[in-house]
Order: sequence, then C-alpha cells, then structure tokens
Amino acid sequence: MSRPLRPIEPGANAPDFTLPAANREGSVSLAAFRGKRAVMIAFFRGLHCPFCRRQAEQLSRVAPELAKAGVETLAIFNTVPERARLYFRYHPNASTVLADPDCTTHRAFGIPTITFIEPGSSEASSWPRLRSADFAAARIDPTGEIGEKVHPMKANEVMNAKEGFDLTEHDKAILAKHPTQLSGHFLIDRAGVVRWMRCEASRPPEELCRFPTPSEMIEAARALPAA
Repeated sequence: MSRPLRPIEPGANAPDFTLPAANREGSVSLAAFRGKRAVMIAFFRGLHCPFCRRQAEQLSRVAPELAKAGVETLAIFNTVPERARLYFRYHPNASTVLADPDCTTHRAFGIPTITFIEPGSSEASSWPRLRSADFAAARIDPTGEIGEKVHPMKANEVMNAKEGFDLTEHDKAILAKHPTQLSGHFLIDRAGVVRWMRCEASRPPEELCRFPTPSEMIEAARALPAA
C-alpha cells in the first residue's frame, strides 16, 4: 500500500515546473519568478468542479491586491490546454492560468487524492484514506447555495446544473482519470521557499470544497519578509 501524499510544508523549497498557459501565450516556469516576485499558486481539479471554477474567479478578484504586495498569482487546472484555453476565453481571469492534465504539479507539491481502503481490510481510516462507506456518508454544502447538505459528487452535479454548465468530453475524461484529486494553495517567496500553505479538507470529507478566503491570502502575502 502506498502512503498518501503529504503537502509540502512552509520552509521547504518549492519544486520547479513549466506548464502551458491557457490565458496567455507560451508556457510559464516557476523558476522565472525566482528573485523577482513571490507567487501564490492555486492547484485545482478539472473544470468539471464548480467550486474550483468559483475559487478561480475569487483568485482573479484578489489578484490585484496580491500584486500590490508583490505577489504573482497562478491558477493550475487539471485539464488539457485546449480545454482550458476555450473556457478562459469566455471567462477572463486576472491570474495566469496553467493546464496540467496529468496532475504532475499537484503530486510534486504533495497534494493528496482521496483513496479507499480495500473491503475486508482491517486498516483504520486515516484521512484522506478511508472506507468507501465513510465517503458515501459525507455531506457538504460549502457555499450554502444548495440549501441542504448532499454527497460531494451530488454537490458538483447540483451546482453545475444551477450554472447550466455541461461537461465536455475533456471534462469527463479528466473526472474519470482524477476523480478524487484535492486542491491546495501555496505562497512561495522570491527565493523559492514555501511560506504559507492551505490544503483542501485537511480534516475529513465534510471540509471538501472549502478554500482560503481573500483575506487569508492577502494576510499571508503581507506577512512575507521584505526583499
């Protein structure tokens, strides 16, 4: 049995990466910011996740305030570049949006996925590894818009229906390949060191689809040591 990934903690060096951009030309490398700008990176599931799409909009709104604190914002979506480019053509975002269809950066930063214990195993549940029955019993309504707490997968369906969002074949393929990927936010200073981190659902599944608030991100950015 492989052990669940653990997010990179503050004080550790951030791993470099290069990914194709969805709302600008070319690719973006984390190394390009070294010595110039701090970076707030938000790692999301695919565009099938309505809560991730909403958090990306929130990140876009807070990006100008983060920029005042010397922080660049990157939003990394688990989707193919062509799908991300199509979506963000119609949903402009002030952050630089990057596409990672294989979750390579999510894994490099240690963002876990929910995994399930084999039926009949005596292994104890330890989030994010748990029994299927425990996940089946989870109920969420993270934004209060559903009006009742429902299963996390049902919450996605309800919110997508409310927004009139139809999954494309790309979205369906990503959902099938990475159905339980979690998200995370990392603030990296100019030297490439992680200074702040929030990983989705650090406690069991009732915390799913809850993300850092704008004030939390701005406070973390303002707390960065002066260059």
